[in-house]
Amino acid sequence: MIKKLFFILILLVTISANGQELSGTLTVFHAGSLSVPFKQIAEQFIKLHPKVEVLLEAAGSRDCARKISDMKRPCDVFGSADYLVIDNMLIPEHADWNIKFATNEMCIVYHDASRRSKEITADNWFEILADPEIAYGRANPNADPCGYRAVLTMQLAEKHYNRPGLASQLINRDSCVMRPKETELLALLESNTIDYIFLYRSVAEQHQLKYLVLPDQINLKNAGLAELYKTSSTELSGKNPGEVVVQHGEPMVYGVTIPRSSPNPTAAIAFVKFMLSADQGMKLIEQLGQPSAIPSICETFDKLPEELKPFALPKK
Repeated sequence: MIKKLFFILILLVTISANGQELSGTLTVFHAGSLSVPFKQIAEQFIKLHPKVEVLLEAAGSRDCARKISDMKRPCDVFGSADYLVIDNMLIPEHADWNIKFATNEMCIVYHDASRRSKEITADNWFEILADPEIAYGRANPNADPCGYRAVLTMQLAEKHYNRPGLASQLINRDSCVMRPKETELLALLESNTIDYIFLYRSVAEQHQLKYLVLPDQINLKNAGLAELYKTSSTELSGKNPGEVVVQHGEPMVYGVTIPRSSPNPTAAIAFVKFMLSADQGMKLIEQLGQPSAIPSICETFDKLPEELKPFALPKK
């Protein structure tokens, strides 16, 4: 009898150590560009924790943040396409910390039926997008980082190619289509409603779409060009109604946090730990076109859960 009780105790300890006690609903808000990797991460996480139901909800990262801050929607994990969305819109009122985990780059996405696709190059893409016969799409800057990054890319292109007025010419095109998040533009591309999209390289690769690689001077990829990127800027809506904030260009870095109001924080920490682990979630993210940024300096390192500190570096 004692041996049996001892065995049961050992079993319970083992189950607890393996995290199998996790249960309940885990709500994950995430950028549209994280849809494919987060779906795969959730599937693998559920195999380890079958009692957890993971609910994924994609939207523009700024819209995701507003669901947490303004709409008070329950959320356990938030993966943002720009770590600054978390810093500027959620910390310190709605979240305590932020871990930078992956990078990306802007590119021009198209397909075989896109008009003038046979002639587009890194030296003439802006002339093709300015063609009155061409329709292109971009995300809404106030809803999605991909939207303001498209604007910043145009501004940097104006300087790089020495084409004064280029950014405003492209931004004010009548045939420019905007949607709340970048992935909503894919259906318009596939239906030939638009010819080109300003989009992340990872999304293009995940959907097997053709894409034009842009020079590092304008694609927001190269950390070594941070000072150059900073010379571009655009205005966005702020936290409060009527407030305007200036968004400067920065090397592209994604961020993740657990909102302070998380209904299931234990499962949330386990999910983020799984997601950031090099041999688990980050392996999938890298396979799907996003280089790892782990570990990166974390301005809120002291507020990180202990289990997540190995994935970040303290600010010196």
